[in-house]
Amino acid sequence: MVEQNLRFRDDEPVGDPAVTVDAFADQSNATAVRIEPGDDARALLPHLDRLALVEVNFPAYTDGRGYSAARILREHGYAGELRAVGDVLLDQLSHMRRCGFDSFAPNQPISVEAAEKAFATWPDVYQKTVDGRPAIWAKRHPA
Repeated sequence: MVEQNLRFRDDEPVGDPAVTVDAFADQSNATAVRIEPGDDARALLPHLDRLALVEVNFPAYTDGRGYSAARILREHGYAGELRAVGDVLLDQLSHMRRCGFDSFAPNQPISVEAAEKAFATWPDVYQKTVDGRPAIWAKRHPA
């Protein structure tokens, strides 16, 4: 595994180790948690104010459950670092960013330049996003 963290945030990186969702429930001082496939991100909703980092594990690029976990957290107001870890591919970065990921720790190295190019690949999107971009339908039919 390559130790790499592509971080697209202005605040200080979190140095605390991430604990499992189950372990987090039993700890009052944990500020970082790691969601595995099958974990329910909604279990973290009552604790969003004390979380500084949420890692979402992608053991295989074909497992999309982490996208849902990210959206759940962001749509409920989580503002801390949201890091995709594991089998994270360059082609997925733009989609992950739209779901709210702002940090990436891929198994294989990805350059910052390649990541930024991936983010700019699709400036207009059809689906609702949590990254602040309005969907095309919202641009066509403003409220």
